[in-house]
This record gives sequence, C-alpha cells and structure tokens, in this order.
Amino acid sequence: MTPTAEPAQGNHRATYREVLAEPRFRLLFSTRTVAITADALRITTFSVLVFSATGSALLSALAFGIGFIPQLFGSLLLGSLADQLPPRALITGGYASTCAAALLIALVRMPIAASLGVVALVALATPVFHGASSRLVAQSLEGDAYVLGRSLNNIASSGAQLFGLALGGAAVAVLGPHRALAVSAALYLGCALAIRIRLSRLEPGEFGGTPGSARGEGGAVRASLHGAGLLLRGRTVRRLMLAQWLPSAFVAGAEGLIVAYAGGRHFAPGWYAVLMGCLPVGMLVGDLLVGRLLRPPTRERLVVPLIALMGLPLVGFAAEPGVGVSSCLLLLCGFGFAYGLGLQRPFLDALPQDGQGQAFGLLGSGNMTLQGVGPACFGSVAAGIGTGGAIALAGSATALTAGWILTWHRPTSLALRAVVAGDVERAAAYGLGDAAKEFVDRDLVVDLVHRDLDNGVVDR
Repeated sequence: MTPTAEPAQGNHRATYREVLAEPRFRLLFSTRTVAITADALRITTFSVLVFSATGSALLSALAFGIGFIPQLFGSLLLGSLADQLPPRALITGGYASTCAAALLIALVRMPIAASLGVVALVALATPVFHGASSRLVAQSLEGDAYVLGRSLNNIASSGAQLFGLALGGAAVAVLGPHRALAVSAALYLGCALAIRIRLSRLEPGEFGGTPGSARGEGGAVRASLHGAGLLLRGRTVRRLMLAQWLPSAFVAGAEGLIVAYAGGRHFAPGWYAVLMGCLPVGMLVGDLLVGRLLRPPTRERLVVPLIALMGLPLVGFAAEPGVGVSSCLLLLCGFGFAYGLGLQRPFLDALPQDGQGQAFGLLGSGNMTLQGVGPACFGSVAAGIGTGGAIALAGSATALTAGWILTWHRPTSLALRAVVAGDVERAAAYGLGDAAKEFVDRDLVVDLVHRDLDNGVVDR
C-alpha cells in the first residue's frame, strides 16, 4: 500500500487532515487508541481485583506495574521479530493474546501469582507488535507527516488514558472487577478483528524482512540481542533514546508522589485526581500546539527549552504550594512533553532501515520500564526528604537532562541529509543553510562529515 498523504519533507508543515487521510495510519491510529483505553481499564481493574482479594497494597501496586516491567526484556529477547515477521499477523496476534489474558483472568479463578504471571507473559511480547505497528506508521507517513502522526498518537494516548481510567472506575462500580475485565477483553478483540480484516497482507519485501530470517543461526533471541546491541552501541541512536527515556522517567517519579503529596498537605478528598489529571491535559495541549503551529526546524530547536519546561516547574514543589499553584505547575510540566516531537524525525533518520521495528519496540519498552522504575526510586527518596523535596529533585534531574542534551554536537550526518535534499531551512537549523543552496558546497560538507566520523564526533 502506498501512502496517500502528501509526502511532507523538509520545511513543509503537514496538517492533521493530511495525516489522517492515509488509510493505513488511520486504521493503526484508531485501533491503538481503543487499545490504550482497554489498557487503562484492564490495569486499574486488575489492580482493584488483586487488592480486593489480598488486601495488600504491595501486590496491588505490583498488579498495576506488572504489564510494564517485562517489556524491556521482551524487546531485548524478541525485538528482531518486529522486522522479520508479517506485521498484520504480529499486530493481530498481539491484540488477540492481550484479549485472551484479560478473559482468562476474568473467567478463571486462579492464584494471584498465576494471574500476575499471565499478564507478565503477554507483556514480554508487547514490544514486538508495538514495534511492527510503529514501523508501519514510519513507512506510511513521510517527513513532517510522520512527526504529526506521532503527535496524534500522543494526543489520543492522553485522552484514552483519562477515559480508560474513568471507564475503569465506573465499570468496576457497576459490573464488578471480573466483568469489567471482560469488557476490556472485548475491546482488544475488536482491535484484533479490525487489523485482521482491514490491514492488507504485506509481502516480506514490503515490510523489510525476508522469509526465515528470524530463524537464522542462533534464532530470534540471538538476533534480537545482537540487534539491540548494535542500536545501543551507536552513539546517535543511544543518545536519542536516552533523551526520550530519561525526562519521562523522572517526571513519572514525580507523578507517582502526587497522591502522597496531596495527602500530606491535607488537600480535600478528590483533589489528588485533579492534580494527576493536569499532566495529561498539559501533554495534550502541548502536542496539539507544538505539532500544529510550529515548523519542523523550530520544533527541533525547542527540544532543550521544552525539557527544561518539564523539569523547572516541578522544582517549585520544594516550597510545598497549595492546590492552585500545584495544578499550574503540573500543567506546565505536561506541556513540556511536546519536546518529543522535535526528536521524532532525527531519531527515524538515525535508524538502520532493516532495524526500525526493533528500534521502535526498544524505545517504547525502555520508556515503559523506566517509567515503572522512576516512582520506586523517588518514592524511596521521599521517605527521607519528604514528597515535596522528592518531586523537586525529580524536576532538577529533568532540567539536568536538558543541560546534557545541550552539550551534544549537532548530528552532522542528519545535517548532510538536509543539505543533499536542498532543504535550506532545516540545514540552517544545523548551521549549514548556505551549503544547501549550492550543489558545489555539498562536497565540502561531505568532507566535513568524514572528518567528524574519523574524530568520533558523530556516528556513521
């Protein structure tokens, strides 16, 4: 299937209508939005189910996070399959397996340990079908359309999480946890059927894999470990992954302390939910405004300021503000999450063509895992310095990450792409605008790139 959306290259600013005109993206986007709603419903309901059965806050928290933690291991061990197996079968199988797990927990009374094991087992395979889906999006949308596609996914994710959390509370109250889990299973089943019926079957050459390539010497596990090692050893890819992982992990650590902060400040019952909702609302507004109003080079230049905007408001919690100020600080923090839009195109440009699926799976699974680790780390810190101080520390760590990114050299290999494409404004963002105007100057740029490669400034 060829993309119907107008390719958005260089300085061209795509539109959301343009992105949604691409049928394959529209299908993947809509099913993923429904699946995120089902995820939020399943996670909260399972946590309630475990707590009602055991009365243990620890086991309830483990039930909440058990679907995130194994994803990094799944990406490292199975990630290569995202580039080797047919994407329709992978994505359909992913939704179907999640449906089966939710249905099994809903209908079969099993020990809590067994239920946790079922969720963890499905989570191991999650990066594979997420990676395959992300790779299809990257193949369907080009240039700025791809960035806006990621923006739409972020906006829908924030909205679907809020809706799923609300739906979970209502479904548990009306139906009970077991029937609520069955509702989430029905949503997953709908996603699986939609992908199976409406997504065309791609031949191996169309999605980058070759028949049997995942079963080469050493099998899929060895190929996945090797591919992950190659990705993480590349300095550009590694830096861009860390730039997307670390700020989210630090802010997740702060987010995990909001309930305790509200309780410690004796806010009225229910205000903790308002505070927790400020982050996704800020994220939604930030992605919408930055994605729609700013041109691609501007988004890339604003990465560092937006990360600083994520972290600095959290530092204000050291003064232990009241509800109104806390809400404003969290809204600003959420707005800063739009920094990720400025990293999408450089990250895609830096990936090897035959390893995109595994890279996207590793990016997502690493993000999920670190967001699970962040609350545990800063929760431990809060025991010593208080919740306000721990939230402020998380904000300081985020701001320091912005400073670290500021020290990077510009990735000259990406600048060369802009020069060769004649994209003057994007090349100017790297300080090479004049070279993009004259073909004769490109030879000079090539020499400079080779010099930087020899000196280890950028990766090949």
